Amino acid sequence: MVEKVKGALRLTAIDPAASRLGLSPGMTLADARARTPELRTVADDPDADATLLRRVLKDFGRFTPLIALDPPHGLMLDVTGCAHLFGDEAGLIRSVRRRTTGVGLSLRWAMADTPQSARALARFGHGGLFAGQEARAAVRRLSVAALELGGSDERALRRAGLKRLSDLDDRPRAPMAARFGTDFPARLARVLGDEDVRITPHRPVPACVVDRILVEPIVTQDDVERVFQDLVADAVDQLDQRGHGGRAFEVFFYRLDGHVRRVSIRTGQPSRDPAALQRLFRERLGALAHPLDPGFGFDQIRLAVPWTEPVAPTQDSMEGERPGTEQVGHLIDRLAARLGPGSVLCFQPFGSHMPERASRLLPSGMAGPEAEWPEPDPDDPPLRPLQMFDPPQPVETLAEVPDGSPLRFRWRRVLHQVVRSEGPERIAGEWWRAPDQRTRDYYRVEDSEGRRFWLFRQGLYGQTPEPRWFIHGLFA
Repeated sequence: MVEKVKGALRLTAIDPAASRLGLSPGMTLADARARTPELRTVADDPDADATLLRRVLKDFGRFTPLIALDPPHGLMLDVTGCAHLFGDEAGLIRSVRRRTTGVGLSLRWAMADTPQSARALARFGHGGLFAGQEARAAVRRLSVAALELGGSDERALRRAGLKRLSDLDDRPRAPMAARFGTDFPARLARVLGDEDVRITPHRPVPACVVDRILVEPIVTQDDVERVFQDLVADAVDQLDQRGHGGRAFEVFFYRLDGHVRRVSIRTGQPSRDPAALQRLFRERLGALAHPLDPGFGFDQIRLAVPWTEPVAPTQDSMEGERPGTEQVGHLIDRLAARLGPGSVLCFQPFGSHMPERASRLLPSGMAGPEAEWPEPDPDDPPLRPLQMFDPPQPVETLAEVPDGSPLRFRWRRVLHQVVRSEGPERIAGEWWRAPDQRTRDYYRVEDSEGRRFWLFRQGLYGQTPEPRWFIHGLFA
């Protein structure tokens, strides 16, 4: 892996084969290619590495609940009290190794009594399983680089003849603190295992859940709506502190007889609007196939927000009115609450240059963040018709030249004389999905009666099978 550092391309990570050839991280790419001309390089992507490491962190929660990120490219697991679940420490290590190999990653590990000792043995030693004084003896053999001081301080230690941690351990701490800072003795003690500092484990963001335990059970819908209003106010405060909005809200009603009823509402966009959520809740209650039955009353009501997304601040108009897009969003949410989420669909752009796959229909409550549609030039004619046929319908054509636009075509037994045409717009087939998909040449044509069509020729002349013509859509 390579990245540009101060104007020069340098190696940031290498595989075992490159290490055996004498390459190392930090080396310039020019020096590396001089030693190994056939070196294969890939641009470094720290964001992708961080995303992968977070996925591994979540997966490794199967070994211990106390796990933290250890950048770069590392995890720190506190397995205190967990090893017996896998037989012993060796069984735990075997399980970790199998899991790591199964997801295609290489592993260098070390287990010691303190986190800093294990980290030093894994990153600057050969790793392994150590306990008690054995770990301290192994750490003493490590290079002073295990302290991770920085370039100038490490060079100063080496020039003074202090190349290993044992050289530092055998000397008094006060002179070193005066030379390298007051935190130097504490850093050395932690790496040697003399001082134990526990890790700060990763904790996922807790779910947004608010409860109301009622002293007196409630039975009327007005009381239920008032309690829901209070729950929404508390939930909105939590979401506001996180900068998120809810996409799904679940209300749990606990009856005195132990029966639990759940009512769900969804929104097309992340929402923190209490009034809008109250309207959606009222619409949802009115559309239930089986009305909410309180029985002897509800003694507890819970509101959970299992699906949240970041919310960017929006600017209202000068008159204080909401923008029109938000009004349409509220209308869609109300229709979905009344008719069901699968009854209200919306178009979203899709990453494909094939016209029939460039968009897709999704339920309003399941659609992801709104993607941007390509912005056309207002002076240009429309590139895509509003009405499209799926699948495209075959037509018979007559062209002046083989690769040109049609002079006339017959569609549904009606002959159309072409008076104007634009094109071609060539779209190659998606070979990664269908290797035999053929190239298309699209034309926008107008017949003698002013009707406009979107035609395409599938295939190229001189290839087999022969090209065929289709009509894919009608312009308004």
